[in-house]
Amino acid sequence: MTDWQGKHVTVAGLGVSGVPAAKVLSGLGAKVTVVDDGDDERARTQAEELEALGVAVRLGDGDTLPDGTELIVTAPGWRPDKPLFLAAGRAGVPVWGDVELAWRLRGRGGRQAAPWLAVTGTNGKTTTVRMLASILEAAGLRTAAVGNIGVSLLDAVLGGEQYDVLAVELSSYQLHWAPSVRAHSAAVLNLAPDHLDWHGSMEAYAADKGRIYEGNRVACVYNAADKATEDLVREADVVEGCRAIGFTLGTPAPSQLGVVDDILVDRAFVENRHRNAQELAEISDIGAAGARSVAPHNIANALAAAALARAYGVPAAAVRDGLRVFTPDSHRIAHVADVDGVAYVDDSKATNTHAAQASLASYESIVWIAGGLAKGATFDELVAQAAKRLRGAVLIGADRALIRDALARHAPEVPVVDLDRTDTGAMLQAVQEARRLARPGDTVLLAPACASMDMFANYIKRGEAFARAVSELGA
Repeated sequence: MTDWQGKHVTVAGLGVSGVPAAKVLSGLGAKVTVVDDGDDERARTQAEELEALGVAVRLGDGDTLPDGTELIVTAPGWRPDKPLFLAAGRAGVPVWGDVELAWRLRGRGGRQAAPWLAVTGTNGKTTTVRMLASILEAAGLRTAAVGNIGVSLLDAVLGGEQYDVLAVELSSYQLHWAPSVRAHSAAVLNLAPDHLDWHGSMEAYAADKGRIYEGNRVACVYNAADKATEDLVREADVVEGCRAIGFTLGTPAPSQLGVVDDILVDRAFVENRHRNAQELAEISDIGAAGARSVAPHNIANALAAAALARAYGVPAAAVRDGLRVFTPDSHRIAHVADVDGVAYVDDSKATNTHAAQASLASYESIVWIAGGLAKGATFDELVAQAAKRLRGAVLIGADRALIRDALARHAPEVPVVDLDRTDTGAMLQAVQEARRLARPGDTVLLAPACASMDMFANYIKRGEAFARAVSELGA
């Protein structure tokens, strides 16, 4: 669509994506109706704001397709099997997400349409996108980290700032509703079961992730240690000449980035890549200054970010400089304190088994604090792989029994403290129990492998509770 005047558009869902989409579409002259299942005070406040702009809002019914709808723009989390979308399918009404809308609106009003360097994966997306933006900035490019990271793509493509290139994080939900997005280059960091209740199957989840490669012009970046990501590259329909670029924690083959003697090296974007390699950075350059160590998965994230930046033509020195100034977000393998020779590490962002596996692999002797809402996950593989590293485990949250049973099967010698409580104060007791199990040289690691909403508003609140509990130990 290029002429929005008078178009009947239904926006599905209020909130961080729906409200901006409704405002943008109304400003373009569309006749906008917003539908939402909620009818609470927050929804009514947002509705009043939109109605003042001439937007119609229907609260308490997000299932019925409004008469005359020509297009639906949906919040990414709304499930594809929702009655609203089934009705749209029967009526031949297309459904876009806010990412698709942003893609269609880029370049309006004579603005330069900044190319997208896009990142998805089960884990590591936000860290990689922020690393990428830091590298691009170090190269002197006008850029921003946007998308699922919490910064609206609509704001990025329509706002007052003119960007040279965008570092874009895309979730599987967003990709599902973004059929025409075509990135300059894109990366799938890893694939592991997640959100299967939404997608319906692992195959459907992987297929939505793989959409990020469709139409890539320069590079499809994949994880050489995760064959499923390479398979998605093979299946993608890309522009002629687009290359498959792997990243590995080992020595890179031609057309890969990897690690040699603690140095990140590029054998993809160099002349005569069969013989030559370009040094990019040292492992010690990654992350916050003074960090005690760099987790293997963050080395992989840095390599993926470097590959996308190099695909865009960024010089090697900018990779190093960008990684040096990058500061990881909170609650992602964050060292909180040392108490009596024991390190306390907050990885509350490890909300699924794949993320927790990477976290547990980063330390040699661990007292593990885990539990929460399992989201349908199983824990046998995770526990079996981590068993030799575990000094002990402290379990909290609604689905802790699933982890307890996996520990009994695969690590029966590991002492387990099962805290039968789901109040927020359980974290203090969990940390105290972990201190009792730990020995000097150990790491007490909060890597829950579960969502937080049974006990906390979000993973941030859970991590903050862990940090407060650790500070009480130090006191």
